[in-house]
Amino acid sequence: MTLEIFKIDGKPSGKKLKLDDEIFGIQPNDHAIYLSVKAFLANQRQGTHKAKERSEVSGGGKKPWRQKGRGTARAGTTRSPLWIGGGTIFGPRPRDYRQKLPQKVRQLARKSALSYKAKDEQLIIVEDFSFEAPKTKEFISVLNNLKISDKKSLMVLNEPNKNIYLSSRNFEGSKVVTISELNTYDILNCSNLVFIESSLNELQKED
Repeated sequence: MTLEIFKIDGKPSGKKLKLDDEIFGIQPNDHAIYLSVKAFLANQRQGTHKAKERSEVSGGGKKPWRQKGRGTARAGTTRSPLWIGGGTIFGPRPRDYRQKLPQKVRQLARKSALSYKAKDEQLIIVEDFSFEAPKTKEFISVLNNLKISDKKSLMVLNEPNKNIYLSSRNFEGSKVVTISELNTYDILNCSNLVFIESSLNELQKED
């Protein structure tokens, strides 16, 4: 597959770039995508949730009533899990939710997601550009020129660019990442995937 390379004003640059079939033309593996997305979302969890158990709830030092003679069940504390205000049985405890995936599975999942984007014609290639200063207005202007400002987009840079990143930060519908940060979840979570020309060359060189 060959794609046109656009300028930031939305006009064709006259150059074209051939996509590597090993990355953008494979038969997508849905199970690898599922595993990768599941691991990514699990790794975002803080795991700091905590519920107090009966030994951690304050109060309850006094026995509520005598052991025998009242005709009701015996009770040793008001902080029993059976009582309102008592501790929690089997409540959540802090834990690590991180999941590890084999590198080949992660690579297969990313290639599968990229192949879906290529198949659905949701890939755009733009000439390398930069801003002299962070300007959200200029960034939105680029998206308008590419006719994707009303859609969720992901822009992939070859290397960190502070001005582009800061320009996009206030615009909710778009996200900017570097090629090393590109992951399966972000690829599938956008309507349009925008590659800077150098980043796409680097991606095809790596794989």
